[in-house]
Amino acid sequence: MNGLNVKVRELVKVHHTGKIEVQALRGLDLDISAGELVSIIGPSGSGKTTLLNIIGGLDKATAGTVQVGDQTVTSFSVRQLVDYRRKAVGHIFQNLNLIPTLTAQENVEFSMVASGVGRGRRKQRVQELLERVGLTDRADHKPEELSGGEQQRIAIAAALANDAPVLLADEPTGELDTANARIIVEYLVKVNEELGKTIIMVTHDPTVARASNRILRIEDGVIKTALTPSEVIGGKDTGRAHAVSYTDQIKARIIEINTQLEQLDKDFKCDKCNGDDYMQQRLTLKNIRDSLKEELSRMGVIPP
Repeated sequence: MNGLNVKVRELVKVHHTGKIEVQALRGLDLDISAGELVSIIGPSGSGKTTLLNIIGGLDKATAGTVQVGDQTVTSFSVRQLVDYRRKAVGHIFQNLNLIPTLTAQENVEFSMVASGVGRGRRKQRVQELLERVGLTDRADHKPEELSGGEQQRIAIAAALANDAPVLLADEPTGELDTANARIIVEYLVKVNEELGKTIIMVTHDPTVARASNRILRIEDGVIKTALTPSEVIGGKDTGRAHAVSYTDQIKARIIEINTQLEQLDKDFKCDKCNGDDYMQQRLTLKNIRDSLKEELSRMGVIPP
């Protein structure tokens, strides 16, 4: 089945930890065309995985709507979400999510069993998918007998088993070395181009992001920037006087937060905010700043 459009409007997700309320998504809007390969980048804690989980029916929104094709996912009952996850979306996780006691072919076949696909059709489909990811010779191996790259290729095959029109990949190369990461990205691009699947991929890796048609950057729970692949680190000149790189944007945000913290301290000393508000706002800003610094460190960049 070819890909579907994904339309997100005013999406809000609030998490509660004790008395502290954290808004993971703050009225996020998003449009992805059928058959598009889109990467979502942004600092840790910016809402990337939360967005993916709501689109994929793994989490419920606090407010707003998600529409995939002609289905309004955010209005589904629990039973409808189960059916949606089986038929409309395929999930590819950083931690692979393979069942360790099953062989590669059994892992690929598993979701088809749950969907009631007949045995003959299952076997045929498994063979097709193992051929597509180049692992027919590893069909009878369990995950522990496969390399990290091979396991992730099996995970891609499993995500395609029910011919879902939308694939959601959450850090699919996060645990892989550079060579295997490149292989996985090549397979995802191949699936996108040859099968027309809509693919939404969360990644911290600028090299992985550049394989996409379009790159969206989330910051503080909303889409802040839409980038072309050439505008991400290492990209070519876009013709603009100074195309702002992803690292520059993160550095600028850290400096902005430092300024906000200084102003918050001044406001507290002048009794412009009470102690509880001061502590909560300061904690929120520091957590965001720490996640941004962590992001730069992961990319080998010294934070400002």
